[in-house]
Amino acid sequence: MGASGRKFETDSESSGEKSGKQPGVALVVGVTGIVGNCLAEILPLSDTPGGPWKVYGVARRPKPDWSLDSPVEYIQCDVLDREDTLEKISPLKNVTHLFWVVWVNRETEEQNCEDNGRMLSNVLDALLPNAENLQHICLQTGGKHYIGPFDAVAQGRDFQPHEPPFHEELPRIPAPNFYYTLEDIVFEAAKKKEGLTWSVHRPTHIFGFSPWSLMNVLGTLCVYAAICKHEGLPFKYPGNTISWEQFMDASDAELIAEQEIWAATDSYAKNQAFNCANGDVYKWKHLWRIIAEKFDLESLPHEGEGFSLVEAMKDKGPVWDAIVGENKLHPTKIEEVGNWWFADLILNPPWGAVLSMNKSKEYGFFGFRNTETSMVQWIDKIRASNIVPQV
Repeated sequence: MGASGRKFETDSESSGEKSGKQPGVALVVGVTGIVGNCLAEILPLSDTPGGPWKVYGVARRPKPDWSLDSPVEYIQCDVLDREDTLEKISPLKNVTHLFWVVWVNRETEEQNCEDNGRMLSNVLDALLPNAENLQHICLQTGGKHYIGPFDAVAQGRDFQPHEPPFHEELPRIPAPNFYYTLEDIVFEAAKKKEGLTWSVHRPTHIFGFSPWSLMNVLGTLCVYAAICKHEGLPFKYPGNTISWEQFMDASDAELIAEQEIWAATDSYAKNQAFNCANGDVYKWKHLWRIIAEKFDLESLPHEGEGFSLVEAMKDKGPVWDAIVGENKLHPTKIEEVGNWWFADLILNPPWGAVLSMNKSKEYGFFGFRNTETSMVQWIDKIRASNIVPQV
């Protein structure tokens, strides 16, 4: 179990056994990622709506040895490779639900649109002709649906983002965005197969656990804190004043998985897009103190301007190797657990942003998390998994 305890709020039957229906068969693409990890833990449980689910988990790399006891049927497959995808996904004829929780990052958003769109198209081309009982596609995107793509935000491109709080009916930003590409592919797939439904899930900054996630800001900050502790460095906040002082929101990875399972099993949630945030707000000035306390570091006042973690950590590979060896941690390289570019992006926003959760609640999903509690419990899980040292 992840942060804050798991509780589904839905009018649907809580399990296949109670409803008399066959349990679902899930294909989770991106199963080793930050939300895929949670789906892999929750779906096979007997009290999960639509379950206990049979789960196929797809990822590009071999099955991680930090997840060896998972009941998921693991499939190593590069879904960017069409032949590999058709060979390994086409035989999964019993799949009823696709959970898309994967992405690749490229230098430009146009390349993101091309490669991420190709991955999804490859998987759907393997599934649609063969999985006769495919009922639903859960597509996970994110908050940049409302503010524009990463490279545009970082480079200050000339377009106007929406005014927060962001709600689901806001029009698309007039800029390339691979989230829009993925949505359009799903919409077209639903037209091709009678009865196929979809849901889109838009989290914000995700707190969770996966050493293999491209967007693991909390895990990255734990690695930064561990390096500061090891070297006796001041634990300085690398972000700007906006993130330090303005209200922000976060999305617990387990909460996102719960919402996706709810949307996959509740008929009222079909063919809708939903924001997914914890339901409260925070300031990084408060969360920074929590991280400092967890690593027995001094929480320093913000100096007004941030700095680049990419630059500060570029030569710290040997330091991390020493930390791993001295503390007998799970063997990782710093580039696997330190997503410095992403932390720089998240902690240095040009404006504040908060998601509205009204639509999700109006449709029947009442899940929430206390963000400070979520952060503490995920840090504890990262430690319990032997990724960062105990203090």
